[in-house]
Amino acid sequence: MTHPQVKELLVELLLKDKKMREDSLESPAEWNGKIDIENTKILKQIILKYGWPTISMVGEEASNAAWVIAQHADHDISFQKLCLTLLKQEDRRDINIRNIAYLEDRIRIAENRPQLYGTQFDDADNFRPKSIEDSANLDSRREHMGLEPFDEYAESMKRLFG
Repeated sequence: MTHPQVKELLVELLLKDKKMREDSLESPAEWNGKIDIENTKILKQIILKYGWPTISMVGEEASNAAWVIAQHADHDISFQKLCLTLLKQEDRRDINIRNIAYLEDRIRIAENRPQLYGTQFDDADNFRPKSIEDSANLDSRREHMGLEPFDEYAESMKRLFG
């Protein structure tokens, strides 16, 4: 498989992921966890052969698609941790560093630890951020990862999902 083929495949997987999630918002019966499992399996194969799909390798859209697939691999936290390690090893100009923050928080929440960047929210009756470590320095950490101040992010999350 060439890098253009990897790019095309990652974008295709992202579209499948996005469609399933959008459809399930309107009809919960449309949720299909098998898509996450299959996408994870394919991303594992890509990483094994090529390493992390960076922007210079597959373009920004496909590199972001790889991150989305990793982000949605909640059924395989060890794989998410591997992806986080790989992302952290890449040149910050060759990935979207914001993705590190989101994946780090996703893993921490799955492990019942407080998040570092405030990216993960409860979608239960009372829409609010999940537990945050050292909230006094939250905006400093967010800025370092290219994220907007937390209050702005929280407001946009509430508009979208709350």
